[in-house]
Amino acid sequence: MRSPPLSQHETRHASKTSTRTNMKPTCPTPWLGSRHGYLTDWATQRWVQWTGRTVDLHQDTWLDGPVGKPTGIGKEYFDELAQEKGLDLRRNSPDSGLIENFDLLASATFDPTGVHPAVADFYEHTSTYDLDAWGQWYGLFRPFGWLLAFIFSRRLQQLNVPLSPLETSRGMTSEIIQLLDKTTGEIRYTAWVRQMVGTGNVLYAGSYSLCRIPGHDGVCIKVVFPLPNGSAIVVMKPQLHDDGSFSVVSAGERFGEPGFYFLVHNAGGRVSARYVRAMRETIRVFGSEEATVRADHTLRLWGITFLRLHYRLRKKTKQASFVADRIA
Repeated sequence: MRSPPLSQHETRHASKTSTRTNMKPTCPTPWLGSRHGYLTDWATQRWVQWTGRTVDLHQDTWLDGPVGKPTGIGKEYFDELAQEKGLDLRRNSPDSGLIENFDLLASATFDPTGVHPAVADFYEHTSTYDLDAWGQWYGLFRPFGWLLAFIFSRRLQQLNVPLSPLETSRGMTSEIIQLLDKTTGEIRYTAWVRQMVGTGNVLYAGSYSLCRIPGHDGVCIKVVFPLPNGSAIVVMKPQLHDDGSFSVVSAGERFGEPGFYFLVHNAGGRVSARYVRAMRETIRVFGSEEATVRADHTLRLWGITFLRLHYRLRKKTKQASFVADRIA
């Protein structure tokens, strides 16, 4: 099959892909044109369209978020988004975090004042933390992880969950990227991009925000992972534990509740959304007195744990003594 002619964006994407010499092979899949993209992605999008529901993002604003191009995502995605939308980009600015103010999570169902100060500090000042991560696949799901990487993640450079300890042995980068309105200075997007140093694979490139949804009384954390012609959206409700640790949980029973959603932008401007009830996540974050935060990330499918990710987040040297004094 003859390769399709490449647009300017696709040429940049191909150039970036060709430099990733440490990456494992990806699944060859036919190109269907600049609108439909690759066959495997197109088929997944049609599944969302045919089994999901049509939504209006002017009304269902909690489902809105950045959308990927058919060619893939990669670590440069938010740089390109800033250019396309005419926004200023601020990378790892001092004290920038996933949540501007942790107290904004307060509601009748969640009291943020009970959370360990180090946990709140991490969410408010994420850029001042270094990140280590490792993963553990379970049982028969391990081959599924390899298959997912072969067909989708390596090619898209998105959601590259580590398949072995070697993939994260050389460390991981962690960037907080903010896109701001040029006139008002308002933050339009806050993104967290994580990339494995050894392979160059992008673990996650996601946009973080707070939202309210129809099926939950309190404020939720929303993470949008751009995908070709759409996105994967995780809506998580906060929970407080007696030891001061903090969890976010994406688990619900029906559309409009916390959980995992696929979103696809179809031809003609129609948008389809699919709630994946079987997919559930829990991230529990623990603080300590040494300006270190750790987190356990558990993913379940049909109630069975298939993957656990573990994170250690350490305050960068210049910041550590300040946080220790604040905690004390």
